[in-house]
Amino acid sequence: MRALSEIELRILGMIEPEAQALGLEIVRVRVMGSRTPILQIMAELPDGTMTVEKCAKLSRRLSPLLDAEDPIVSEYTLEVSSPGIDRPLTRAGDFAKWASHEVRIEIGMPVDGRKRFHGVIDGEENGVVTVTLKDGGTAQIAITEMIKANLVLTDRLIKDVQLLGQAPEETDTDDLAEDFDDLEVLDDEDADAVGDEADADEDEDK
Repeated sequence: MRALSEIELRILGMIEPEAQALGLEIVRVRVMGSRTPILQIMAELPDGTMTVEKCAKLSRRLSPLLDAEDPIVSEYTLEVSSPGIDRPLTRAGDFAKWASHEVRIEIGMPVDGRKRFHGVIDGEENGVVTVTLKDGGTAQIAITEMIKANLVLTDRLIKDVQLLGQAPEETDTDDLAEDFDDLEVLDDEDADAVGDEADADEDEDK
């Protein structure tokens, strides 16, 4: 889940050695938006922390590599960020680490007509995650079947993140959610909207 498409897998293979050289781990690579793509790269230190300085350093290191390799044929925007508090869970071990917290999961192929799940992580074993669903019952979902999984922002999650030293100790929930992202993170729909707006602005300038 760190990368889904062929181009994202290629980019992940290119940038991972550079991130490791800085002591960073790549959490996720996404190419979002259809007309003016955004290349979003999430990274963190092994302890789950991240700083603006580290984001900027990684961005500066990756920019010349991406320019030379040119994996995206059109113009695009590079966005390097921390995963944030309501972070994506993309790797084996992520779900075990955040057991007892709420998660939203989406899978590629529906099971019993269902593709989306919302519940509490019970555990992770051999690549399979067990979730107690909010609407009743449990589900066992293979990580390899997932296309998206994110923690749900709750007061308990914020407190646990603070205890781990991955966020400021005292702040309002809204401020914490905003400040923890070192650079702005866009979801797929927002990325499409930004891309369309950018194209519209370009057309007006012509």
